[in-house]
Amino acid sequence: MFLAIRELKHGKLRFLMIGVITVLIAWLVFILSGLGNGLSTLSAATFKNMDASYVTFEEGSRSSMSRSLLSETLADQLEKEANVSAASAMGATMGTVRSNSNSNDNEKIDVAILGVEPGSFLEPKVIEGNPLQAKELVDVIANDTLKKKGLKIGDTLKIEGSLEKLRIAGFVKNETYNHLPAIFTSLDKWRAIQFAAPGSDKGIKKPVNAIMLQGDNIDAKKMNQHFNNTETVTKAEAIKGMPGYKEENGTITMMLAFLLAISAFVLGVFFYVLTLQKSNQFGILKAIGASNRFLGRAIVSQVFLLSFTSIAAGILLTYGTALILPDEMPFSLDPKLVILYALLLLVISILSSLVSVRKITKVDPLQAIGRVE
Repeated sequence: MFLAIRELKHGKLRFLMIGVITVLIAWLVFILSGLGNGLSTLSAATFKNMDASYVTFEEGSRSSMSRSLLSETLADQLEKEANVSAASAMGATMGTVRSNSNSNDNEKIDVAILGVEPGSFLEPKVIEGNPLQAKELVDVIANDTLKKKGLKIGDTLKIEGSLEKLRIAGFVKNETYNHLPAIFTSLDKWRAIQFAAPGSDKGIKKPVNAIMLQGDNIDAKKMNQHFNNTETVTKAEAIKGMPGYKEENGTITMMLAFLLAISAFVLGVFFYVLTLQKSNQFGILKAIGASNRFLGRAIVSQVFLLSFTSIAAGILLTYGTALILPDEMPFSLDPKLVILYALLLLVISILSSLVSVRKITKVDPLQAIGRVE
């Protein structure tokens, strides 16, 4: 460690350049991670937030709300199954709304209208205003991002293509569905919006898109055999069934994988070239008694200190970037992912330095002394 620190102080400019490259690589990795997590959250925040373990869809729907149509009465039957502590139905549809009291009456806002049973475990906690009331079908609770669109409690919303109206009773936080701010209403009101056209409910009594289940160790396979035309999956599988969710996450993951692979190559080349430039010095140190292990520890320690400092700087830059990004950009840093990618970058740097360590073992002390003379 002593030799590593002394060399870092001696070659400040050289190591500063390597440090800057490592900082930029780490910064890019964390930025991509934040964007990927932000897109993931924006796509399925409502599903991720809901206190459910399993979801029952219509058979053949491939875990997609838009392809599934079941009867709400099925929830009572599912609740009687083994290990199921609670069951509640849910419906989802996309819509465009416009507020009567909005300063810009022509502004249309795309939203996700979600039907839930008032007071059930699917209803999110309000941060402002009042929760849903079973007797007040017009009242809804909306994601707080709609405040930036000029909406406030008490505003009445017109739904494009429908005669139904909604009144904002409260606001919730971090509730988005399919990249759109969520508006929660009662199931009866949701059905009045979704199935306004005659026959659109396919003759199903009290139609819903899915039924959420609470409980541990639920046997989904057995439940599918017990109930005809159903497909019960875990919440994680239901999230993957969201439109575009797998594709978005797959793209970001592929980009991160390529970036980490390129980082390993770039850092490996940097440290290898640096070792080649110092082969004579290493040879002289070996001639006066320094072992390969001692020199190897010095290189690994040097790389560890340089990488650790650079990655920490990259993390600070990322959090600083997050503060100035516009609200419209879906950027969300997950501390667990930040730690994971920081460790990966650190491991990549150390593994890259081992290429240089191997080069040291092949340095001939006598040849090094002859070249110096």
